[in-house]
Amino acid sequence: MLRHRTTQKKTINGREADMKHFFAYMARMKYIRRWSLMKNSTAENVQEHTTQTAMIAHCLALISNRLYNGRLDENKAALLALYHEAGEVLTGDLPTPVKYFNPEIKAAYKNIEAVAEQRLLTALPQELRSDYEALVVQRDSPERRIVKYADKISAYLKCVEELRCGNNEFSHAATSIKAEIEAYGAPEVDYFMRQFAPSFALTLDELEL
Repeated sequence: MLRHRTTQKKTINGREADMKHFFAYMARMKYIRRWSLMKNSTAENVQEHTTQTAMIAHCLALISNRLYNGRLDENKAALLALYHEAGEVLTGDLPTPVKYFNPEIKAAYKNIEAVAEQRLLTALPQELRSDYEALVVQRDSPERRIVKYADKISAYLKCVEELRCGNNEFSHAATSIKAEIEAYGAPEVDYFMRQFAPSFALTLDELEL
C-alpha cells in the first residue's frame, strides 16, 4: 500500500494542476477496523477511535491544568490525538498482540510507521507540510504524553462497552488495559477514570442528567 502515489497531475480547464490526496486518505480512517482479531458486538473504526481519543485528550489536559497545576495546551493535545493514527491509512491497523509479540516486530513496525508518516506528508502541498508534520509525525512532548493516556483510556472504554453487551471476549483486555492505566500514576488520568469511565458500563436508561 505504501507504493500508492500521493499526488497526481490532471488537466483542468486546459491547465495542469496537482491534486493532493492527504484528506482523501484521512477520510479512509473510517474503513480501517480496530480489534480485528476479536469478536466485536459493535465494530469500531479508526476514525471513531481518534475522535474519542481527541475528546479525552482535551479533557485530560484541562484536568491537569485546572486541578494539578499543569501547563498543557489542551487544543494542541486534541489536534495531536486527531492525527495520532494517521499513518494507519497507509499501513492498516496491526493488532496489539501482533505489534508487541517480540522486540523485533515492535521495532520493525515502528520503522514502518515512520515511513508511512513521511510518505503521507508528501500528499500535502509543500507550503503546508511543516505544519502537518508536527501533527502526523510522532514526537515526544507533554501533550503527546496526554494523547498516549487518552489512547489507552479509549481502548479501555471500548472493552467496557463490549462487556456491557455481554461480550466476554474483551474481559482479559479490560483487565490488562486498566492495569496499564493505573500504572501511569497520572492524577489527571485517575480523575477521569473516577469521574467519567464508570458511566460507560451503564445503559441509556441508567444515565441520569
